[in-house]
Amino acid sequence: MSRSITYDEKRGILRLDTRNTTYAIGITDGLYLGHLFYGPHLPEEDFSVRSAFQRPLSALENKKEMCIFMDSFNFEYPGWGVGDSREGAIRVRDSKGITRTNLLYQGHRISSAKTLIPGLPSTFGGEGDVETLEVDLQDPDTGLFVTLFYSVFAECDVIARRVEIRNTGKEKLVIERALSMSMDMPGRDREGRSFQLMTFYGIWAREFTKDIRPLGFGKTGVSSIVGKTNNRNQPFLGLLSEGATQYSGEVYGMNFLYSGNFASTVEKIFSGDLRVSMGIHPEGFSWTLEPGEVFYTPEAVMTYSDEGISGMTHHFHDMFRKHLIRGKYKDSKRPILINNWEATYFDFDTKKLLDIAKTAHDCGIEMLVMDDGWFGRRNDPDSSLGDWFVNEEKLPGGLKYLSDELEKMGMKFGIWFEPEMVSPDSDLYRAHPDWAITVPGREAALSRNQLVLDVSRADVRDYIIESITKVLSSAKIAYVKWDMNRHLSDLFSAELPPERQGELMHRYVLGVYDLQERLLKAFPDLLLENCSSGGARFDPGMLYYSPQIWTSDDTDAYERIRIQEGAATLYPLSCLGAHVSICPNHVTGRVVPFETRGHVALAGTFGYELDITVLSDEEKELIKKQVKLFHRFNDLIRNGDYYRMHSYQDNRLFDCYGVASKDKSEMLLTMLHVMNQPCCPSRWIHIHGLAPDKLYRITEVKDEPEDSNHASLDGSEAAKASAQEILAHGSTLSNMGINLPCRTGDFMSVLYHIVEVKDAGESVEG
Repeated sequence: MSRSITYDEKRGILRLDTRNTTYAIGITDGLYLGHLFYGPHLPEEDFSVRSAFQRPLSALENKKEMCIFMDSFNFEYPGWGVGDSREGAIRVRDSKGITRTNLLYQGHRISSAKTLIPGLPSTFGGEGDVETLEVDLQDPDTGLFVTLFYSVFAECDVIARRVEIRNTGKEKLVIERALSMSMDMPGRDREGRSFQLMTFYGIWAREFTKDIRPLGFGKTGVSSIVGKTNNRNQPFLGLLSEGATQYSGEVYGMNFLYSGNFASTVEKIFSGDLRVSMGIHPEGFSWTLEPGEVFYTPEAVMTYSDEGISGMTHHFHDMFRKHLIRGKYKDSKRPILINNWEATYFDFDTKKLLDIAKTAHDCGIEMLVMDDGWFGRRNDPDSSLGDWFVNEEKLPGGLKYLSDELEKMGMKFGIWFEPEMVSPDSDLYRAHPDWAITVPGREAALSRNQLVLDVSRADVRDYIIESITKVLSSAKIAYVKWDMNRHLSDLFSAELPPERQGELMHRYVLGVYDLQERLLKAFPDLLLENCSSGGARFDPGMLYYSPQIWTSDDTDAYERIRIQEGAATLYPLSCLGAHVSICPNHVTGRVVPFETRGHVALAGTFGYELDITVLSDEEKELIKKQVKLFHRFNDLIRNGDYYRMHSYQDNRLFDCYGVASKDKSEMLLTMLHVMNQPCCPSRWIHIHGLAPDKLYRITEVKDEPEDSNHASLDGSEAAKASAQEILAHGSTLSNMGINLPCRTGDFMSVLYHIVEVKDAGESVEG
């Protein structure tokens, strides 16, 4: 087997090759680590062709122009204050207050393994899945020793990057900036066109809005300084060649495996070239590094596609499914759940929950999730967070009685927590006011009438995990929804000395990771779903602990079309928490057909958010049919490749996407006719993701599943039973397209099952 990482000692070039890409690093004058190339896979050749006609300034031969060299060199991980006017990746202050950081090459190692990062989420892989390059750099004046890690996942076309920073000197150092990756690259694609920037922005109930804009000169990007990733910006950055589409053009994608403050930045300089960087946001950040200590940056993942946005999407989906998500539910179907929040809010008791569960079970739903309001004296949002003991006035007999009754009827049981929060009106806060993140002597800024617990402290984490463990051990609980409904403010930790207060935000995130890791070790079969006012903490770091994340509190299917399109561009559909809710929708007031709500929720984990006991018999029958659709298609949706055909966000009329099996033998195509148009009985759709030379049957998915003969598509009469089926080759469906009928009315949807025809004797029909 060929290696993914090689070293050309004569030319001082390190190559990192995936299945379709090449990343190249050069060692200049034996001193500086430079970025040479990242893009499509290149044959073995001399990378010095880049400088064949004009040798750049040499750091050794022309020291009188050292600043010019530093300001024009394409660094792989730039330092600070040595002549480079662009923003550096690392800044460290020594005991004299000096921040000059000059990193020189010391050596490198190549291994066929990957180590996990202490205390942080990490991509993983066994031998054959991943190779790792470690490059050592050192500042000769301070004892600062930096190791760059590049882990190559060749089959996924992804490179994971991170940094370890060591203090090998005799005096303490203070890290003021420590990014996880940096890359200097040309600002124009192979045809000489400038790149565009793609990001995803939003707000509560409006997450994951796609934005593509030209790159101007100076610095641009996305960031967060509220203590978590937040719903306003994804930590992702995409660079798209001008005119790039879903299926053509160059795309660079970078995402950050971290759930705290981040900065994802592109800096465009006078030449048009770019410096791309990603890491912990330096604002308010500092970290004291005593002699002998190590600081670990979070990991960033990056990919390149010359097959448009869709290629990037597939790389990230495969990477996250295979090498980030862990645990029992990594590759398995999730139970269909019903959550009582929008059904009851705080007004429920055991009888109401069991009534919901019984009706849900009769419809094929598999789990009841009890949301906020079951603990302490919690009857509204103003009290009891932190008091994780059961309110037996609401729930006589406690959780054991409730879970036992659910088990008798064949239902699993799930529960909601908000472990990082504390209410001022709570037993916990009255006993330990110093456990909250507040500034002594100043009035705290409340949000939702709650404060944030200082989980950077070990004693606070011990209390939280002991409280949760006691609850989960008291009954048979299969699922936890971990919520977090405000950002951090009034930054001060009673346990940190003044000179270390800049460590609080990062220590907080490490504390959250520690809590969730301890929870999963104690309950390895638990299905954990993260949530933060919807998608305000939807990032790759959280996927290391929970295989799914609540995508948005907005469950309106109309809004979810756009939200889930944005999320699915980066994350597998199996990660997207998606439910069918009641209409008029509680967030928007919009009414969308029940069938459409089910079709949209299928492109996610699938569940229900409503009071099923008040539904009509007709609506309950629709739930039974939706449950059958879930069981029929979830393996395909969970494991297949996602293809975006049309975007309602772009055309404002309709939406179309498909999920194809890895072997391209079948696809589930979803058509959403959002706005009805007079005299528009059909839409012309080019279907991507199928094998060009295979013959396919396209059949509208009806309420009842196809019988086994039809599903096998063996050419039998049963396989031809549908009155609305079309036969065509994959190349025809992609290049010529197909005219698919629209349903009359707004917000109508249709599912089409596209399956390979095994009997080559069948003729192609129009």
